[in-house]
Amino acid sequence: MRKRSVFSIRCMVMLIMLVFLVGTAMAQEQVLMETRGPQGEEPTWYSDVTLTPEEMQKVKEGNYKAAYLMHTSSDFANALMAGAKDLFNELGIELVVTTDAAMDPTKQKTDVETALALKPDIILTLVIDPVAGAEAFRPAVEAGVKLVFMSNLPDGYVQGKDYVGIVTDDLFGMGKVAAEMLADALGGKGKIAWLFHDASYYVTNQRDNAFKTVIQQNYPDIEIVAEQGIANPADSETIASALITQHPEITGFYVPWDTPAEGVVAACRAAKRPDIKIVTLDLGANNALDMAQEGNVVGIAADLAYMLGYTKAMLGVYGVLEKPAPPFVIVPAIKVTKENLVEGWRESLHQDPPPEIMDMYN
Repeated sequence: MRKRSVFSIRCMVMLIMLVFLVGTAMAQEQVLMETRGPQGEEPTWYSDVTLTPEEMQKVKEGNYKAAYLMHTSSDFANALMAGAKDLFNELGIELVVTTDAAMDPTKQKTDVETALALKPDIILTLVIDPVAGAEAFRPAVEAGVKLVFMSNLPDGYVQGKDYVGIVTDDLFGMGKVAAEMLADALGGKGKIAWLFHDASYYVTNQRDNAFKTVIQQNYPDIEIVAEQGIANPADSETIASALITQHPEITGFYVPWDTPAEGVVAACRAAKRPDIKIVTLDLGANNALDMAQEGNVVGIAADLAYMLGYTKAMLGVYGVLEKPAPPFVIVPAIKVTKENLVEGWRESLHQDPPPEIMDMYN
């Protein structure tokens, strides 16, 4: 009897330990499988950012003004602007100035000064450099302007005190759908190269690591045989060419965003390797055209840029209403392939693809 009791107790202990370990593993996986903000913030879905009819009416009567300080010019930036403009127009908020910093932190500081002269109540922007941005936007904080950022955060800024909130894409989702599209194109098996952004930049870092995590956890027959960082997009063709030579068994590439992907496409063409499949993130005309022509690009992960801009404007409205805002809001990622290229482009950027692509689908 004693031996049986001891055995039963041991079994019970082992069962409890097993349940604990499984639960811990599941909890760790949940953390891995979710986008986090620059300070570890848990995400709020964009659809949870709403206004009541009474709040909308109050804003319409407020004669508020806004400024949109773009970080650069592109189809993506234009879609952000379109989303913000539509909400501002809907609520009677005057957009008093738009600027383009051309990815220059010094120019962005000047843009802040230009905007403040027009006394906006809201400023929407993407901070180019967190350190320089902390100084550049401090006068806006001191003037009581409601700041809403995309993706990056100025160093030392406190949510609810210095800014309203951050909006970005579902970073883990971007990497996840990229992994799924490459796996589909490879039939669930093959040897691939993982090119990652070789910089401490939390947006690309999360997206890159998400791709790797999903491949390793969900696709046991796909092996990452080469890993290489890219700091300068201009180096991508040279890097990809070397990897193709060193690892001729490669049949797939993950590339962290569209500009370096163009170099990887060029390397595959030069090596006469139409069999190599490429996935990347963020819509770009050259890669989209390659995909439409059934070239190497088989999938592009995209976010809803128009909705990003619209949601940023919504958080700005939260600010002027003094309504408690979620610190970190995300919008979903979508899969764009040859089959849904036109629809995906419209969904993401709120406009038609370039004419050379449209001509192929008409």
